[in-house]
Amino acid sequence: MPSAEHDHRHGSGHAGHDHGVSADADRGWLGLALGLIGVFMLGEVVVGLLAGSLALLSDAAHMLTDAGAIVLALIAMRLAARQPKGGFTYGLKRAEILSAQANGLAMLLLAVWLGVEAIRRLIHPPAVAGGLVLVTALVGVAVNVAAAWAMSRANRSSLNIEGAFQHVLNDLYTFIATAVAGVVMVTTGFTRADPIATLIVVALMVKAGLALIRESGRIFLEAAPAGFDPAALGAELVALDEVVEVHDLHVWQITSGQPALSAHVLVVPRGDCHAVRGRIEQLLQSRHRITHSTLQVDHAYGPDGHCEDAHGEAYRAGPV
Repeated sequence: MPSAEHDHRHGSGHAGHDHGVSADADRGWLGLALGLIGVFMLGEVVVGLLAGSLALLSDAAHMLTDAGAIVLALIAMRLAARQPKGGFTYGLKRAEILSAQANGLAMLLLAVWLGVEAIRRLIHPPAVAGGLVLVTALVGVAVNVAAAWAMSRANRSSLNIEGAFQHVLNDLYTFIATAVAGVVMVTTGFTRADPIATLIVVALMVKAGLALIRESGRIFLEAAPAGFDPAALGAELVALDEVVEVHDLHVWQITSGQPALSAHVLVVPRGDCHAVRGRIEQLLQSRHRITHSTLQVDHAYGPDGHCEDAHGEAYRAGPV
């Protein structure tokens, strides 16, 4: 077998927002949302105890997880901004994904507790001060609209920030449901409206929590980004001039919004490896927004012109 010419290149880049001025702005918006939520949460606990409302207390508990989610997001942003060193060759960028997964798990656990308590109150409904519930819920809607607006100004392409945002958004839905329950209790005296509102919110929390866990799980399992077709990309690469075969093609995300790719590319025996690599990198950046790629480009070898020890699916242009 003739010796192969090896040309290794590690092209690196980072998609998504800048970790300088933009990251500082994100932290500012998250800090504003945290302040709004923290102040209102303390008042809501007091009113919820006075009114005997599970819906208000569940709102306060949810707001506590909101505050925790934002704090966790802020910590994760700090860690992710650190430069790679030592054994952490990607730095701590996946701290943001850990934060997102923790947020999703917290939402599911809280949903279970609230669901059980709501069912108990449906069976044995306690007395609830509907007027206090209604007024507090309306104030809560205003506070959460302001907090959600502040967080929407941050970079929601980050799964970390999106996780914290989903917490606040679900809390907004909670207060809307609680306000409706307050109206029902004030006008009809139907106190079961309080746990019914809680169950509606539980369903929303489960949906949002599962979505966060699913998306963060894809990144931890190094699956291709959602909506990305590696087979279509392989066919696209092998269609380039002088490319004979593409194999060992891997596409994953370092963290949300930062896709990466590695592949072994074979070119025709007298082809220009450097030029082919350049065309591939340009295609990846312009069409697929992949700026972090590791490409091994060699001349074709083996009896049939293909690699004999390729792993995984190989995309071929035909015999050399």
